[in-house]
Amino acid sequence: MIAAYVLAAFVFQPSAKGQTADSSWTLQKCIEYSLQQNIQVRKTSLTTDINKVYAEQSKASVFPSLNASVSQNFGWNKSLNSAGQYSSYSGSNGTNYGVNSSVTLYNGGQIRNSIKQDDLTYKASQFDTETIKESISMSVLNAFLQVLYAEEQVKNTQRQIESTMEQLSLAEERIKVGVISKSEYLQVKAQLATEKLTLANAESQFAINRIALMQLMELPASSNFSIDHPNFENAVSLNRNVISDSIYSQALAIKPQIKSAELNKQNAQLGVEIAKAGYLPSLILSTGLSTGYSSSMSGLAYDYQVKNKISPSVGLSLSIPIFQNKQVRSRVAIAKIQTYNAELSENDTKNQLRKVIEQASVDVASAEKRFDASVEEYNATKESYLVSTEKFNQGLLNSVDYLIQKTNMIAAESNLLQSKYSLIFSYKTLDFYTGIPLTL
Repeated sequence: MIAAYVLAAFVFQPSAKGQTADSSWTLQKCIEYSLQQNIQVRKTSLTTDINKVYAEQSKASVFPSLNASVSQNFGWNKSLNSAGQYSSYSGSNGTNYGVNSSVTLYNGGQIRNSIKQDDLTYKASQFDTETIKESISMSVLNAFLQVLYAEEQVKNTQRQIESTMEQLSLAEERIKVGVISKSEYLQVKAQLATEKLTLANAESQFAINRIALMQLMELPASSNFSIDHPNFENAVSLNRNVISDSIYSQALAIKPQIKSAELNKQNAQLGVEIAKAGYLPSLILSTGLSTGYSSSMSGLAYDYQVKNKISPSVGLSLSIPIFQNKQVRSRVAIAKIQTYNAELSENDTKNQLRKVIEQASVDVASAEKRFDASVEEYNATKESYLVSTEKFNQGLLNSVDYLIQKTNMIAAESNLLQSKYSLIFSYKTLDFYTGIPLTL
């Protein structure tokens, strides 16, 4: 009980922002809040924003550049007179104005492929963000179900304690009239103490699961935090027709990690084309316009000089690579290796997805069998327990045999509860890979 009280004291803190005592969190609300608050998601989103800026910058590289310049110069020199002597220093100044522009006409497709590459990087980062969001959503689903499971365990244990307390009261009356021995009475009393300990452990686990969900949501611990209780009557439908190959085919078409891997492979392939462009010549068109003023041109006004010294220029620059110390060849070789690595990463991502789906399919089949067996065990044990309870109440069954039946009933009820939530999570996992939203 001490552990339960400590955990309860930790949980009972002021309510989180936006959470009132009367409100409850649905699974969808928990997932949405988690995705908004999760640091990893937010950091990945910032990376996506950076890649978007790079993509926009890359597209702007096809336009000409334009630069303006202004310079002011001062100079001093000595002049030689008719007598062959140098005079003292005399100063002059000049001002130059210029506008220059250049644009790449051809560079082996580097600009065009770089634009495609940066756009692919941006799109791949978007899918990477979606992959992280899906992973977090599945974690929230699991934590949500764990809270529901732990809460039901607490309620079941409380009902068991209520039943045992009634049996203890009956045993007290019987021992007074000498119907049962003191040892039988003490056995019932010991059973009650055991169930109270079980309740303390169940409450502790409930508190732990509750805090785990809030921490996963980046939500401050609060006593007002409560979750919605869905109706699971139609959630369990045994004998689902699970075909892993079909689910895998659907997942290949929709899962963001697959799309990201495909884009990364295309990105690497473009890297080879960009590297090969280093073998080709590049052609750059440049234009310019300049004018200026010099004080040494005495008698000519400032505006007159500026207007009449305008000098336009146009030029073409062709750069032809001849020998570059194997730099281009090395870049091409590295780009090809990176392409092969991207292909391996894509295959690995697909294989990992296939393995997860195959395991999830097996888990569903196993969970269905466990749940079906748990239902049969529970029904049979419950029937036996009800008969034993009636016999015990009538004094036809001793406490030892009765407590054995009750212990079996408690175990069967716990197994059924555990198998139910395990089956629900297995179903939701398969639904997740087919693109069905995570809802309860």
